[in-house]
Amino acid sequence: MAGRKLFNLRARASERLARLVDFRISGEVDGLRTDLDPRLVEQEHCTNDHRRRLDALEEGLEGVRGDLRWVTAQVDRLIPHVAAQEGQLEDLREKIALVPPSDRPEATEARSLIEEVQRQHAQIRARLTGIARYEDRLRRLEDQASAEVAG
Repeated sequence: MAGRKLFNLRARASERLARLVDFRISGEVDGLRTDLDPRLVEQEHCTNDHRRRLDALEEGLEGVRGDLRWVTAQVDRLIPHVAAQEGQLEDLREKIALVPPSDRPEATEARSLIEEVQRQHAQIRARLTGIARYEDRLRRLEDQASAEVAG
């Protein structure tokens, strides 16, 4: 009987101690929940903002890709024309080298035409260089945007 009373006493003491601990833990958890709720809401807003900005970046990236495809197509279209002009220019240079200097008006006119072709050729090269730089810049921007999306 004394063993039974001791057992009951232990059981009641354990139960009271458990309730006391549960009460303290419950209060601390409620306090943590109160502290965390505003932070969670703020993080949710930030996440939504990041998703919105990422969607906008992806739309912009599609526009850049379209521009890059167009520029690439234009460069590909112009390359044969420039190569043909270079061939014609080289033919003209060879012909000039074979013709002795003359003061005839036809030779002067031919030289001025050749100089005009050379000037236009230089302009085309400058434009193609600009297009190549633009294409390279678009590619770098696309790589940077892809890295930001991945990161």
